[in-house]
Amino acid sequence: MSTVKWTIDPTHSEINFKAKHLVISTVTGKFKEFEGEAESPAEDFNGAKVAFSANIDSIDTNQSDRDAHLKSEDFFNAEKFPKLSFSNGVLSNEGGAYKLKGDLTIKDTTKSIELDVDFGGVAEDPYGNTKAGFELEGKISRKEFGLTWNAVTEAGSVVVGDPIKILASVQLVKN
Repeated sequence: MSTVKWTIDPTHSEINFKAKHLVISTVTGKFKEFEGEAESPAEDFNGAKVAFSANIDSIDTNQSDRDAHLKSEDFFNAEKFPKLSFSNGVLSNEGGAYKLKGDLTIKDTTKSIELDVDFGGVAEDPYGNTKAGFELEGKISRKEFGLTWNAVTEAGSVVVGDPIKILASVQLVKN
């Protein structure tokens, strides 16, 4: 079988992250603008090559002041580093459990990461498009990517936790 190309369907995908706030609760955020692609040599996506990027300016935590702070030099520095990217990704089926391994770049730091993947399968939509669905989950240390800002409350609680959970629901459309 020849290699099949796929692209992210942004209207049926979401890229979320979760961070502990004050150690006692979780704040969820998302990127509203992103793009990605996959090239798969097999119908089950084993060995697929994956690339992805998200616009930092599209970050949304449902609170505009927090979003502005995340875009500032304290965190992502969106003006200097407008995108985060995932490159050299390879999806592998390891005994029925899928893993996505690749290089995540945030600001000027690139680190290898691994995400757990649930491959939901392939289906045709009502318009004749072939779609593939995936749920991805993992954790990264924000501090390893230079997102080191923090504050401590009077009681000694850290304001922003580490690690950060990554949760994505992705639908690909066959090109």
